[in-house]
Amino acid sequence: MPYTRIAKGAVTVIAATAVCHSLMSAGYAWASDSRATDEATIGSGAFEFLLTTAASWTLMPLLLWAGMRVMGEADNVVLVLVGGLVWAGLSGYYIDDIDRAGGHMPVMAFAAYVLLGAALAGIGSGRRD
Repeated sequence: MPYTRIAKGAVTVIAATAVCHSLMSAGYAWASDSRATDEATIGSGAFEFLLTTAASWTLMPLLLWAGMRVMGEADNVVLVLVGGLVWAGLSGYYIDDIDRAGGHMPVMAFAAYVLLGAALAGIGSGRRD
């Protein structure tokens, strides 16, 4: 069992999740501020909201890949693909929780995502470059 690879995967997933969640919190606050300043216009803040969501969903697989590469691990296809898709589903499911003032995803959802990401990191061949 590649314990060091699993540990590296857990660290990578924790860091990537922190970055993407912070991005979503800040971006949704930006969208909310845009809505508040232009209440008369229908759809105000929608661009900011969609841009933030797309940025988070695009950034997660990139961060997972880059984090594992920085730690010297190759063959991360499963972690990057499945981890990115699960992040899109998880953050999409809890999007209303993140969008409210001071909101965040439940800690148990974070923990489940980190455990899944660590397990996915262990699936790779463990080849080092």
